[in-house]
Amino acid sequence: MEYLPSLQQEFDELKPSLFELLAEQQLSDLLPPSLRYILAVATHRHPRYLLRVLNSFDEVYAVLSLIVERYYLRNFGGSFTENFYSLKRERVLLTKNGEIPRAQLGAPGPVRDSLKLRTPDVWKNLLIMVGVPYLKRKLDEGYDIHAAPQASLLMSGGPRYNPSDDLPPSPTIRQRFMHAYKWFLRNVYPSVNAAYYFSILAFNLAYLFDNTKYSSPFLWLIGSRIRRLSSADHHAIAKILEGNPQNPRGARSRPGSGLLGLLSPQNIYPQLLTSLRYFLPASIFALKFLEWWHASDFSRQLARKATDALELPAPITKGMVPPSERKQTAKSEKQDPTTTSPSRKPALKSSPAKRIQPPISASSYLPIFTVPLPPAGSDAASSCPVCLNQLTNPTACQTGYVYCYVCIFHWLNGEHQRQLDFMNGDGAGAAWEDDLVDGEDGNGERDDADAARPGKSRQGKWESGKGRCPVTGRKVLGGTEGLRRVLI
Repeated sequence: MEYLPSLQQEFDELKPSLFELLAEQQLSDLLPPSLRYILAVATHRHPRYLLRVLNSFDEVYAVLSLIVERYYLRNFGGSFTENFYSLKRERVLLTKNGEIPRAQLGAPGPVRDSLKLRTPDVWKNLLIMVGVPYLKRKLDEGYDIHAAPQASLLMSGGPRYNPSDDLPPSPTIRQRFMHAYKWFLRNVYPSVNAAYYFSILAFNLAYLFDNTKYSSPFLWLIGSRIRRLSSADHHAIAKILEGNPQNPRGARSRPGSGLLGLLSPQNIYPQLLTSLRYFLPASIFALKFLEWWHASDFSRQLARKATDALELPAPITKGMVPPSERKQTAKSEKQDPTTTSPSRKPALKSSPAKRIQPPISASSYLPIFTVPLPPAGSDAASSCPVCLNQLTNPTACQTGYVYCYVCIFHWLNGEHQRQLDFMNGDGAGAAWEDDLVDGEDGNGERDDADAARPGKSRQGKWESGKGRCPVTGRKVLGGTEGLRRVLI
């Protein structure tokens, strides 16, 4: 691609095709959203340090882009992405057609020096490379906020008159400026934006058919054009990468100019900026490798082979009394209060060490309200442990248990009716409910005589299980966002 001559121009091998310029422009446009996404992900981990940077991303990116682009324009003759495509920017001579083909063939070095960007040209190119895109992004953002019809449809139910847009009786300078700014966005900016894209399209078509030397109207305004790197440019860039041309290798260096000299600020700055030209292709290769890794079946086969030898048994819960047995026990006790069921006697006579204990919170040291598993049977796998009904919209928790989506959603938020009844002292149904003795809490310790009586609030003595798995009592990371739907 670098030395491929364009089809329209057979003699000018240094003129890049329009497709090369469009590819370079697309790569340059992809850098800001990519960096913003990486910064947004890092801000979630360290919001205290990166939130302000993310809120001022356009300004920070403009400053960093100004530093990087200025270095590449002065040393390599082109922008950061143009250097990746072996392109450069040069001045246009005030000669006939602006071309000197014989001089370029006979003396490429002097021609390169005469066409090289000077300091005013560097700042003009920086204006159209950094200033114009920054201004365009801010105007687009302001138009979406203050003047876009779709923004009005989403925020206020449709475009309508907003009294706050009028000037107050005695406006300040800031209010006058904002009023004029909003008027410009609503009445003038759409036409300016259309003219901006129409002019770029016109210059691209003219450049494609070899009717102009400029691929952009801004390059025409500043008198610069984009060209391919010549042999003289490659030799000059090689000398820059090898070291300072003013201090050749054979020259005698000062004492202490070895490793300490490389670590000096005047050497770290160019080395850091020069290394970016190697970081860009490496990052593109890493991105493509990750896309292939996640899209191909090789990663799935490798993960399947690694987990073939692992046999994970099904979760087993010991000591939980099924609700059906508790209901039968309660009915028998109501019919004959003097008798006690055989299943009840061992629980009352057993020592506290053998009694089923509820899970204890590691932070508050309070017992956690949990529910038992459904009774074993044909419908046990399709029953919700919370409501004991058929699963509706089954949803898996991180602990592996499946619940109704409505039940687990309200349970994690602490709004389930079963939780509210238990905390108010009106409900029961825990896995260890039958082992509680009147006046004794789940830890086997004597508490207030009315602590276990109906109608007595358990606030401050129990945890309702908010944010925890209803069966195991373990914390669910991410809350309701950690739930996953199960397809049956």
